[in-house]
Formats: sequence, C-alpha cells, structure tokens
Amino acid sequence: MASPSALPTNTSQVDLAPCVLTIGNFDGVHLGHQAMLDQVRDIAHTQNLGSAVMIFEPQPREFFAPNTAPARLTNLAEKQTLLAEHGVDTLIVAGFDTDFRSLSAQAFADILAMRLNVKALVLGDDFRFGHDRTGDSQFLRDYGLHVTNLHTITDDSDKAARISSTRIRDLLLAGDIGAANTLLGRDYAITGLVVGGDKIGRTMDFPTANIDLKRIKPALHGIFAVDVVSLDSEGQVIPNGLVALTDNGQTGIAGLRQNSLFGTANIGTRPSVDKTHDWRLEVHFPELQADLYGLTLQVRFLHYLHGERRYDGLEALKAGIHQDVTDLLEWRAKQK
Repeated sequence: MASPSALPTNTSQVDLAPCVLTIGNFDGVHLGHQAMLDQVRDIAHTQNLGSAVMIFEPQPREFFAPNTAPARLTNLAEKQTLLAEHGVDTLIVAGFDTDFRSLSAQAFADILAMRLNVKALVLGDDFRFGHDRTGDSQFLRDYGLHVTNLHTITDDSDKAARISSTRIRDLLLAGDIGAANTLLGRDYAITGLVVGGDKIGRTMDFPTANIDLKRIKPALHGIFAVDVVSLDSEGQVIPNGLVALTDNGQTGIAGLRQNSLFGTANIGTRPSVDKTHDWRLEVHFPELQADLYGLTLQVRFLHYLHGERRYDGLEALKAGIHQDVTDLLEWRAKQK
C-alpha cells in the first residue's frame, strides 16, 4: 500500500492512478468491511484500475463529540496495516475538520473526480455526504461516476444480524472475545509502543509494560489473559523478539502463538489509583525480566477474567493483582 495521502479540499489534479474508491471509517476492518474491499478489488481488476480507500481522521463522531464518541477498535496505524493486508493499493486519509465538514455534496464529488481520479465507487446503501447530507449514491451517479452499492453484510447466526463496528464493540465490552473475533475474521489485538508509566506496578512486585493506545479510549475494559509479540519497523513479528531481551534467565511463559509470551493485562482507567480519565493498557509478564521500553508490541486478547475493580488502598490492590495473575496462570496452564 502507498503511504497514506492527506486530502486537501481543492480540485487541482494530483498524480494518482485512476481508481475504484470506497469511503468510510473502516473501524475494525471487520468482515463487512472486508466484503466491501473484495468488491473494490474485483472491480479494480476487471477495469484495470487501482484500489483505494478513504477514511477519516478523526472519525466524524470524535470531531463532533470526543467525550462521547464510540471507542476505537483500531487506531490509524492499525487500520492502515489491516487495509494493506487486504490488498488496498492507496489509503487516503481525509482530515475531518471544520473545512471538510463544510464541503457541499458538489464540492466533495469534484474532489473525488478531479483531485483523486476516481472512476468508480463501492459504497454502502446508506452512504451520505456533504454538509447538508444531500449527497448519496444517486447524486454521484448523476454526477457521472459509476457506483456499486453493497448491501448489509450479516453473519451466519440464526438471526443473521448485521456485522458492524458497534456490535463488535458491544461484544468486546461484554468480554465475549470469541464472538467479536468471529465478526472481525481474526483475533482482536492492539498494537502500540511501550512508553514510560508511573511505575506503580513495580512497587508492588508486578512490573508492567505501558502500551500507548493512540486512541481516545479503548473498546474493551478489564482484566485479560493475553499473548504478546514484538514487531519490527515493517510490522513483522520478530522471532523470539521478547525472549532475546531477557535478563537473569527470567524468560517468561510461552504464549499461545509462535514467538509470543503470555501476559496478564489491565486495560481501562485503573480506578484504584485515581486515574479515572487516563486510559491505559498495561501488561504484566510473569517470570520475565527485561527492558521493553521503546518496543512495538502487539497484544492479542485471549481470555476475559473480570472487569476493573476498585480496591481500598494499595495493599488491597496488590492482593487483587496477585489473585488475578494466579487465576490467569491457572487458565494458561489448561491451554494446549
């Protein structure tokens, strides 16, 4: 995939190959999104065009109401990686700001045709655009663009429910990781850089890696069993990347996927340490001694233990963490 391209709000031509475009948040890049991408690639191949996706940063609801916007399933970097894995040639990042939201439907269509060299689009059947929301698929057809509408994608359950980012968020929040993974078409994971924390865990003999979330808030909260791999600058798993950094023979416990280590994770606001607006992902690696600062780690969520709890004082918190680690190690021991 080409590097993400910003979207200036003018109509001067740029050096983009003629393309088939789809537009949306693509939060999670779930099975419904993947069906859209498949359609884009099929049309692009048939018509000898490039494939492109336009996403928004911030997502529109984050712009209008950041404090109440839906939690992110994927940040920008994660989304870019997933779209590349699904064969997208070009990612266009539209900066959603006051100027962008003020574009008329006509101005937006002009940008698509004149600035981005769009020849065809694949859109959901409820797609709307323009500050007055007068833009829709028919508007674009009347403008002269070929538009294919992809109808709602459902799962194969008895109720055949719509696959959506909202539904996946609800499942993750409830701790139903397996059901969320089914709709995602992959295991749910968060990728981020290990950054400095407040080192509270270290004072209680449970040191943690504090992983930068790069989102307003995460889509799942609580205590989890996880497995973790280290990624290189290209996003590829480093073989035994964590074990190679260990000290004093403390090499950790093997995770459930190759090259991973098992960890216990807290993701949330840590109510026991009065950081209720500070969302964190902290991973403790039992039996590991290593300096992980600066590493890019991918954390895969395996098993939900319970939601965050508020403890009365640090001693009670320490006892609670100890019990959580014990319980999750028992769960790990039962896995093949």
